Amino acid sequence: MSPSLIRRPWQDRWYVFDPVELNALANAAIAHASAPNDTSGMIQYIVANLTSTYPSTKVHINANSGEWMFNNAGGAMGALYIIHASLTEYLFIFGTPLGTEGHSGLLPADDYFNILVGEQWAFSPGQLDMERYTPGMVHYLPRGTPKQYKMHRGCFALEYARGWIPLMVPFGLADGLTSTLDFFTIYKTAKITVREMGSNLLVGKI
Repeated sequence: MSPSLIRRPWQDRWYVFDPVELNALANAAIAHASAPNDTSGMIQYIVANLTSTYPSTKVHINANSGEWMFNNAGGAMGALYIIHASLTEYLFIFGTPLGTEGHSGLLPADDYFNILVGEQWAFSPGQLDMERYTPGMVHYLPRGTPKQYKMHRGCFALEYARGWIPLMVPFGLADGLTSTLDFFTIYKTAKITVREMGSNLLVGKI
């Protein structure tokens, strides 16, 4: 389903970002990159655009693109850079140069996965053919819809979610608490997430 068709008007008052505009931004970043695998250039383009488009009095954007951390969730492992985190929205760069595979989770939010570099495959139970997502495409995952997904080597994406974000935290931390026991990453993830949510609350963004 096209993200342009996904609307919940009664909830829109809580949201700042628009899925269609973010997909357009992802495609613009791809077009302006020096090469198809210039992930760093795409990220810089995205962050520069967001900081110039959204006033700091309305929404807080984390422009420190050096704040990467591991993320283990649903059996998949990659790296994460939090661009925005509030109670109702988040915007990440997520990916891995190695490739990974796992469970999407039963998320209490609509998730829009905009492929920047590489390729992602996915499927739901009952599907006999895989879904295939390439640069510029958006993989829309409605809230409460589980899938198996695979990100191939060198795949990175701009991920946007809108919903009740704190309810997503258990899924995001479960692997760290029960499997990897990487408490430093858990601490770093929690610290940055709380900091970003707090910064947004200070400007009235829930």
